[in-house]
Amino acid sequence: MGQQDAAAIRAELSAGLLAPHAFTAPKYLYDVLGSKLFEAICELPEYYPTRTEASIFDVHLSDIAESVGRGATLIDLGAGNCAKAARLFLALQPAQYVPIDISVDFMHEAVARLQQQFPQIEMTAIGMDFSSALDLPDVVHRKKRLFFYPGSSIGNFTPHEALDFLKRLRKACQLNGDADGGILIGIDLVKDKALLDAAYDDALGVTASFNLNLLQHLNRVLNADFDVRNWRHRGFFNVESSRIEMHLEARSDVTVRWEGGERRFERGERIHTENSYKYTPEKFVDLLEQAGFGESRTWTDPRGWFMVCHALAI
Repeated sequence: MGQQDAAAIRAELSAGLLAPHAFTAPKYLYDVLGSKLFEAICELPEYYPTRTEASIFDVHLSDIAESVGRGATLIDLGAGNCAKAARLFLALQPAQYVPIDISVDFMHEAVARLQQQFPQIEMTAIGMDFSSALDLPDVVHRKKRLFFYPGSSIGNFTPHEALDFLKRLRKACQLNGDADGGILIGIDLVKDKALLDAAYDDALGVTASFNLNLLQHLNRVLNADFDVRNWRHRGFFNVESSRIEMHLEARSDVTVRWEGGERRFERGERIHTENSYKYTPEKFVDLLEQAGFGESRTWTDPRGWFMVCHALAI
């Protein structure tokens, strides 16, 4: 990371902490420890999205592979440990695998292991924050780009931001006047509030540790003096907004200082750290169509908790 990038990150974080309602972008939850804690979250009994999505791929993989076709340029957005994409390799037989993640060290370790298992697949790992821009280097093949975005991460965007994001993916599918790409995406669906609340505030407190670890990350990036013991995790489903909200709440009055700023947080005041919007199938397919994707095919689990969708750039 260059000095300019580091300065931009510090400015972004400082502005969020000084906003009337303090906030940070969800991407800052995923430092090396945050990424590993999220892996642990995915193993929790309360956290249904990962295993439910995996079950959809297990049951419908042949149909999904038929819809997608073989030989794609598989661009894995927010690849993490690359495990979800790797499960598709035998069925999809991608010509190139391009994992992209903001947590570079964590991703490179995973790619090194995968390259040994699948030497026939060209692999090009890219460290990038793709949430606001998607400038792919020339090394990424131009033909049959398939953007793979599992795990309902699209829910971290507001619906308006999600539309802008999907439009950027659509644009990246159309090169030299041809649109031969598509998207394979996981979407968490609206369901019972109690089920959603438990998924984001588990009994073991792993999600709380994941959220609180953000403060340690801020301490390193901003040279701040957050004390984790002064904060508690809050995670709940906001029914009116159709979204999970995660916050860090001050346990008592506390003043936090960092390079270039400081703020006094009153007891009960919160830092908004993440949203996770939940969709109905119809609303999400409509969002895809607005972004320029069509011919959507969808697959869900028997309970209708989660959906996987393949759509083509049209």
